[in-house]
Amino acid sequence: MAHYLLLQIPSSLTFPICSRLVQTLSLPKSLSCNNLSTFPTSSYNYNTSNSTSRVTKIHSKPLHFALSGTLSLALLFGGIGLAEAKVGVNKPELLPQEFTTVIDVAGFLSDGQEKRLAQEIIDLEKDTGFKLRVLAQNYPDTPGLAIKDFWQVDDRTIVFVADPTFGNILNFNVGASVDLDIPRSFWSRLAGKYGNIFYWKEKGEDASIEAAVLAISNCLREPVGPNNCSEVK
Repeated sequence: MAHYLLLQIPSSLTFPICSRLVQTLSLPKSLSCNNLSTFPTSSYNYNTSNSTSRVTKIHSKPLHFALSGTLSLALLFGGIGLAEAKVGVNKPELLPQEFTTVIDVAGFLSDGQEKRLAQEIIDLEKDTGFKLRVLAQNYPDTPGLAIKDFWQVDDRTIVFVADPTFGNILNFNVGASVDLDIPRSFWSRLAGKYGNIFYWKEKGEDASIEAAVLAISNCLREPVGPNNCSEVK
C-alpha cells in the first residue's frame, strides 16, 4: 500500500527523508522529516525499496522526482546538513569536457554501450521531444548538482541516475511535462523489474542501465492514454 505525505516547503525543492530512512541515519526525532536541498522546483518522490511505495508531494515549482531505492538522488542533489548523515556532492570536475547525454563516472558501460545509448536518446528526443539523460555513479564519486546546468534540466527532462550504493540501482528525476504523460507507477515498476539487486548482481549494472533506457524509450513512444506504459518492456 502506498503512503502519502504532504509537506509545504517554502524554499527550493527538497527531498524529505522520513520513517526508516531517518532511523538508518540515526537522526534525532525532531528531524524525523528532514529536507535535502536540490533543484529549485517541486517533486513527487517514489521510494520502491522493500516493495513499499511512498509518494511525497511537495508544492513549489513544477518538477517531479521519482526515487527508487533510498537516498541516491537525495545524496546526489543535496545534503542533509547534519554531522550524522552524508552530504550532497557538487563536483563539476567530474563532468566530461564535451556535452554528452550519457555520463559514466562509475565505469559500468563499455564505449560501445555508451554510444548505443546516446544514439537511442538522440532518436528519442527527436521523435518525442523528451530529454533522457543518464548518469552512472557510485556515490560519492559523482558530479552531483553540477549536472543540472550541464544538462539544462527542465520539465521535459528525465534524469536517470544508476547508482548501486543503496541496493536498487535505478533512480529517476522526472520533469513535470513527463509526469503528465507517464503513469507514476511506471517508474516503480521499472525499478522493481530491472533495478533490484538480484537483477544487476546477476546480469551486471550495464544490463540494468540498458534495459531501463530501452523501457523508458518504449514507454515514451506509446500513445498517451489510460493504458500507456502499462507494461515495462
